[in-house]
Amino acid sequence: MPSATAARNALLIVLRDTQVLVLDAETAPTLPTLEALRHWLPSSRPRHLVARLGESDVFAVEADQADVEDHRLQFVPVRSLFGVLDGSLLDLVGRSLAVVEFEATHRFCGRCASPLAPITGERGKRCLRCNLSFYPRIPPAVITLVEHEGRLLLARSARFKTGVFSAVAGFVEIGESLEQAAMREVREEVGVEIADLRYFGSQPWPFGRSLMVGYFGRYLSGEIRVDGSEIVEAAWFHPTQLPLLPPPISIARQLIDSFVAANRLL
Repeated sequence: MPSATAARNALLIVLRDTQVLVLDAETAPTLPTLEALRHWLPSSRPRHLVARLGESDVFAVEADQADVEDHRLQFVPVRSLFGVLDGSLLDLVGRSLAVVEFEATHRFCGRCASPLAPITGERGKRCLRCNLSFYPRIPPAVITLVEHEGRLLLARSARFKTGVFSAVAGFVEIGESLEQAAMREVREEVGVEIADLRYFGSQPWPFGRSLMVGYFGRYLSGEIRVDGSEIVEAAWFHPTQLPLLPPPISIARQLIDSFVAANRLL
C-alpha cells in the first residue's frame, strides 16, 4: 500500500485530445502531481495506471472540456513538449494517449454490444456476455530514409510545419511485410523504386498510436514525383545542406543523424 505522501506525489497525465495539462507552461513545463490538481480534478474522474516512475505511480486521465481555473495550469499540444520534457516523461505521455483512447473506445463489445470489464492484471477488456477479449491495437508503420550517391531523399508532408522535411513514412497494410510496405510507401508518395532495405530501429509513436519501424533504403530507379496529397514536396539533399528537420526525439531525425554521422567519417 503506497504511503499518503507517495499518493500525493503521483503524476497525473491529463489529456484532452492530443493536448496535455502542464504546470508553468510558459517557463518550465512539468507534469502535475495529484497534490497540484487536488482542487481542480474531480476525485470521481477515472484514473488509469500507466507506470511507476521511481516511487511514484503515473496515471492517465481524460479531461472534459472544462476550463482550468489555476493560472499555472495549461493544456498544450504534446508536440510542443518535444525537446522540453525529459524523454522518459514523453514516453509516458505517449503511452497515456494510447491508454486513454483504448479506455474511451472499448466500453462495449464490438460483437454483441454488451459492457466490457477490465481483465485483472492485464491491459485488456473482456465482454461480460460473450467473453470476447479486447487488447490495445498497435498499428505498425514504416519510415524509410532513401540514399543515393551520398544524398538523402527527404519529403515534406502537408501536415508538417512550414519548411520541415523528413523521411517517407506510412502505415503497413493488411497482408504486407514491413519491407513491402516501405517500398510501396516510397513508390506511392515520391514515385521512386528502392532496394536493399536495412533495418535501423523502432519507436512507439503516439500520434498514430503505432510502432514506427525505421529502414535505410537504396535508390533504384525513377524520378521524384510527389503524390500531391500526403506529400507536397520532395528533393535530394546533401548532408551538408539539409533543410529544417524533425525534432531529435523522433526516429526520423535519428535516421538522418545516423546517416550524416556515418558519411562524415567517409
